[in-house]
Amino acid sequence: MGTAAACTGLLIFASPSSSATRFDSTSKTQFVSCSSSTSSFATDADQADDDPPKFTYTRASPSVRWPHLKLPESLTPRSQFLVAPPSLSPATDKPNFEHVEGEEERRSLDTVEPLDVNEEEPLLQDGLDRPSRNKIKKMNKLALKRAKDWRERVKFYTDRILALKPEEFVADVLDERPVQMTPTDFCFVVKWVGQCNWQRALEVYEWLNLRHWYSPNARMLATILSVLGKANQEALAVEIFTRAENSVGDTVQVYNAMMGVYARNGRFAKVQELLDLMRERGCEPDLVSFNTLVNARLRSNSMVPGLAVELLGEVRRSGLRPDIITYNTLISSCSRGSNLEEATKVYDDMEAHNCQPDLWTYNAMISVYGRCGQPRKAEQLFKELESKGFFPDAVTYNSLLYAFAREGKVEKVKEICEEMVKKGFGRDEMTYNTIIHMYGKQGRTDLALQVYEDMKLLGRKPDAVTFTKAANVMTQMLDAGIKPTLRTYSALICAYAKAGKRVEAEETFNCMRRAGIKPDHLAYSVMLDILFRFNEMKKAMALYQEMLSGNFRPDRALYEVMLRGLRKENDVDNIDKLVKDMEELCSMEPSVICSALVRGECYDHAATVLRLAIASGNQLDRNDLLSILSSYSSSGRHSEGLNLLEFLRERAGSNALISEALVVMLCKAGKLDAALEEYSKTIAYGSFSRSNIFYESLVQCCLDYELFVEASHVITDMRFYCVAPSKRLYEIMVLIYCRMGFPETAHCFVDEAERKGILFDDNSIYVSIIEAYGVVKLCQKAESLVGGLRMRHSVDRKVWNALIHAYAANGCYEHARAIFNTLMRDGPAPTMESINGLLQALITGGRLDELYKLIEELQDMGFKISKSSIILMLDAFARDGNIFEVKKIYAGMKAAGYFPTMHLYRIMIGLLCKGKRVRDVEAMVSEMVDAGFKPDLSIWNSMLRLYTGIEDFKKTVQVYQKIQEAGLKPDEETYNTLIVMYCRDRRAEEGLVLMHEMRRLSLEPKLSTYKSLISSFAKQHHLEQAEELFTELRSKGYKLDRSFYHIMMKLYRDSADHSKAENLLLVMKEAGVEPTIATMHLLMVSYGSSGHPQESERVLDNLKVTGMNLSTLPYSSVIDAYMKNGDYSAAIQKLDKMKSEGVEPDHRIWTCFIRAASLSQHACEAINLLNALKCAGFDLPIRLLTEKGKSLVSEVDLALEKLHPLEDNAALNFVNALEDLLWAFELRATASWVFQLAIKKSVYRQDVFRLAEKDWGADFRKLSAGSALVGLTLWLDNMQDASLQGYPESPKSVVLITGTAEYNLVSLNSTLKAFLWEMGSPFLPCKTRTGLLVAKAHSLRMWLKESPFCLDLELRDAPSLPEFNSMQLIDGCFMRRGIVLAFKDITGRLGVISPKKFSRLALLSDDRRDKAIQADIEGAKEKQDKMKKVKLRRTEKEEKLQKKKC
Repeated sequence: MGTAAACTGLLIFASPSSSATRFDSTSKTQFVSCSSSTSSFATDADQADDDPPKFTYTRASPSVRWPHLKLPESLTPRSQFLVAPPSLSPATDKPNFEHVEGEEERRSLDTVEPLDVNEEEPLLQDGLDRPSRNKIKKMNKLALKRAKDWRERVKFYTDRILALKPEEFVADVLDERPVQMTPTDFCFVVKWVGQCNWQRALEVYEWLNLRHWYSPNARMLATILSVLGKANQEALAVEIFTRAENSVGDTVQVYNAMMGVYARNGRFAKVQELLDLMRERGCEPDLVSFNTLVNARLRSNSMVPGLAVELLGEVRRSGLRPDIITYNTLISSCSRGSNLEEATKVYDDMEAHNCQPDLWTYNAMISVYGRCGQPRKAEQLFKELESKGFFPDAVTYNSLLYAFAREGKVEKVKEICEEMVKKGFGRDEMTYNTIIHMYGKQGRTDLALQVYEDMKLLGRKPDAVTFTKAANVMTQMLDAGIKPTLRTYSALICAYAKAGKRVEAEETFNCMRRAGIKPDHLAYSVMLDILFRFNEMKKAMALYQEMLSGNFRPDRALYEVMLRGLRKENDVDNIDKLVKDMEELCSMEPSVICSALVRGECYDHAATVLRLAIASGNQLDRNDLLSILSSYSSSGRHSEGLNLLEFLRERAGSNALISEALVVMLCKAGKLDAALEEYSKTIAYGSFSRSNIFYESLVQCCLDYELFVEASHVITDMRFYCVAPSKRLYEIMVLIYCRMGFPETAHCFVDEAERKGILFDDNSIYVSIIEAYGVVKLCQKAESLVGGLRMRHSVDRKVWNALIHAYAANGCYEHARAIFNTLMRDGPAPTMESINGLLQALITGGRLDELYKLIEELQDMGFKISKSSIILMLDAFARDGNIFEVKKIYAGMKAAGYFPTMHLYRIMIGLLCKGKRVRDVEAMVSEMVDAGFKPDLSIWNSMLRLYTGIEDFKKTVQVYQKIQEAGLKPDEETYNTLIVMYCRDRRAEEGLVLMHEMRRLSLEPKLSTYKSLISSFAKQHHLEQAEELFTELRSKGYKLDRSFYHIMMKLYRDSADHSKAENLLLVMKEAGVEPTIATMHLLMVSYGSSGHPQESERVLDNLKVTGMNLSTLPYSSVIDAYMKNGDYSAAIQKLDKMKSEGVEPDHRIWTCFIRAASLSQHACEAINLLNALKCAGFDLPIRLLTEKGKSLVSEVDLALEKLHPLEDNAALNFVNALEDLLWAFELRATASWVFQLAIKKSVYRQDVFRLAEKDWGADFRKLSAGSALVGLTLWLDNMQDASLQGYPESPKSVVLITGTAEYNLVSLNSTLKAFLWEMGSPFLPCKTRTGLLVAKAHSLRMWLKESPFCLDLELRDAPSLPEFNSMQLIDGCFMRRGIVLAFKDITGRLGVISPKKFSRLALLSDDRRDKAIQADIEGAKEKQDKMKKVKLRRTEKEEKLQKKKC
């Protein structure tokens, strides 16, 4: 009987598509059922295959088991109370969970649920839905535990969790925390949810364990184990049990629950193992433990004689007394095994030990008596249980019924059935199965079939047991020689079809034909239906032909099933055949055939037939057309849909349906322009029905293509024609106006929809409005929107977060924090998104220093800072350029176990590159590669900029090679950076070639790139290329700023081409760029460079005429022009004139005179120039030249103090000029202390030269020739001391950076090379980078210690001022006057040679040097001739070898 109860389920055969329902209401053809010739044969194969029926026994509820008692339904899902469900009125009973779970298991003839909990539970009081007039206050733990509404709290959560969609999460409900819960309440939530959905119950359990405020407890662990056990999820239960803490897991109730999991699967050994483990850990088993052990033992083996008594004895030997659950478990096992003797012994033992039987006991004993053929004993027990006050339930009656039916007592069975009905119990599936079986055994097949028909007519669903009984009846009929009728066979075939048993149905059909019974329309229809649904196409089509041959014609419903099956197999030929048969044999109209094809999902054929139907004058069916168009749309065949609509418009005329469908189809096809054009025509002619789908498609398409203005026009038209928007249309309208930046309008639409009763379940609508308010800085209106939502219902967390982020976008931290505090107080609980909003508010407001304080506060609240929050902070500090904080956050993130992402690496590397932290960048890239990430183009571009910025061009090229090796395609940034690199490396020609390559790839260089190229060509005096690029930019219409014209002006200045400079000034004015004083200064300097100081003075006079307030800059330009022309007296006159005009000389004039003095040939000329400065009020230079230098330290210090804050590098230019003067006239000790004073005053960098452990180097860029020579001598002196002392240790190579720039037409690189070459130093030009001199450290140390040029490197002042300047400027090289002739001779005849060779030749007399050079030239020529002869011989040998091979 238990077996019979376990099998139910009816497969209903019905049309699968929604269109079939429409057909039923209009068609004259009736669906037929397998139960009669007038019911439906159609079934849903998908339901049969994918959704197998679940066993449900409705009589498990007390209100159903005892209907005559009028019991109310329980609040708890699938209530498990024995006699009556829990009352909603206040009660004093405390729920006993061991008893409740035990009773549930007892009703399934299984063992007790091993959850032994006897905690006191709060009782029921008021419902959760009753509104309170007072403000809700949070209860403390004691008040919450004593509250009596625990059932409603639990039910509230249970209902909401079970109502979640599959894609939603339990956290969406629990995070809101709308109701306060105790840990015990959560146990009930897990239990009640688990009765319907174990996955959701497990999700609740995992959510709780992730909360910082939740402490794991034994009761919860036992509850989830019980839920998983019932769901047969043993592996998950074992995993949870294993990872549980000992303090929680080592309790009786947890062990009992885990034993119950094993017991359900009959794993007695595992249960025994757990029982032993309990004892080892000092946890004493209780009666529930042994009941579970008994159940496991009974499930693992069959009920052998004596086993029940043996198990009872084992329980007693453990010192425990068996209870009613123990006895019921044993008796139920005896009942399943029909072991009457053993069941009786157990029952007698129960009575002997004064354990009163309950209803479950009586049901089991009645069942065992019935199974063993003793119906009278069963009836006696039935009367006994009534006399003892128990109410029989449906199980009791069915057990008694089975006892008499087994013995064939028909009258008694009828009597029990009548009594059962009088008591309010309807006959269920178990009842009918028992009666059918009884009649079948007696050979009364007609009665058995009649009962089967009655069963279906009364709405009872035959199950597998029913069909088995029916098949047995058929077999008994044949065995008795009774020939079944067509109706009998048809009923059985229908039964098999409903059960999805194709093979049995087919065998029955074949048996019917072999018996000579000709199938009728129903039999053919049912068999065709089931064959098509099981994809037996060949058999189905053969049977279809047989049906036609028998003059049976399928109805439209059958054709739909057949067409659907053939469409799944893509059997076009047979579909065509069916269409032909429908037309010719069944005389169906084209419109009917089209509808059948649509419902059979043969949309292509339906479209063809639809064309024929319209051509034949049939009316257009709206549903058929929309179904066909929907098929075209979903498969992306929009053009075919449009063609069909154009055909219909031509034949059926222009009507609203076609016009609307055409607009919708054009929107689906993405042809928005055509859709808008058709829409305009439709509006103009008024031929549309103003449907929502029409406007939804059009407005949605406008939204997708971001044509907001057009969408706004369509919405205006819609409202003009009074079209009532649908919910979806309101949503689209709100999104459009939010995107347009009109959140107030969107807000009005929402209010309008809500006044009409349209409520938006999707919170994204409100989120969009709030975000739009944030963009337009109307956060107060956004907050009022949220306030309105709060008055109607609870506000979703996403809405709160959107409000926080709206304030954050405007930097309003205090407002965002107030919202956050509201969430903390009233719920739902803030999330990481809320925290990120607070962080963003501080970041937007520029309050980065408060981030750490906020993080500390959040951590004190129990929040864990997420990876996204860390990245947000890191990105903020990176944008601020704070490398220290970024590295600190990055280190903390890695320590917390968060692994960097590609985005994070990109941020870090970009920041470090901007900070020129080369080693950190290279380490980060290496770490990134080790982590499995491949650098992308943006990272490589950052590194290109880094190496270009520090002028490490070798590594720049290596990075570009890596880009190519990685298969990445360089972008504009890559090419621009490489071109800048070539420009800085004085390789402008290669940069220009790369620019042409860039244009060929349709990439446009930046203006800054053009500027770099022009500037590089200008520095190399490549006038033509620079002019060509400049002209190209102007011809392309670029708007050039003043810097471009200044670069070209400097180029003309350096090339002494003042005429072009004048023309450029005119071009500059024509382009709308007004010249400034700096521009006129460049023009004046160009005149001076070309030897036209008068023209420079003319420009100054023109400036005076304009009435401008002139500084000393243009005056210094004129004076410098006369100085360069050698007219010192004129320059002095201009100085006097400037003073007479009221312009006081300043640092520019001083620097100009000092620089001219440093280049003068005679000391008297220099003194004359410096005296002019003295007369002008500045006597410091002449005093430095003629007096003792050290006595003037304080005055120089004061002068630098005044010059340092001035613009135009006043202090730097002054010191550079002064150093050139002092070095030129051999006051080198004075030059040394001025140099050191400049370093102290930060005029020069502190690291202009360095001597640290394994770090020797110097960078003399921005220094003048004289100051660089002073610095070089001091550096060589320090390196000599380090070489002699052995400390600090030198690196492998020593680098001297000279740069490539010229300072006042003096090349620092050439000057230092001439100085070092004269000394025979080991410094050589770098092979990969210009502007660098490199020496091997070992060679340098040996030269410093052994070279005669390094015996005395101390800087001293000459005893008296020399008559002539000791230095001379030759081709941009500021060198010693005595070496000039030798330098010209050597470089002119030999070119660039090594320093040692140059030093050796320079020391020789003129005659000896001439002979040495001549010998060197002849030797080189002989060597070249010899090499030519060797090469010629080698070529001849190769030719001979080639001839021999041929």
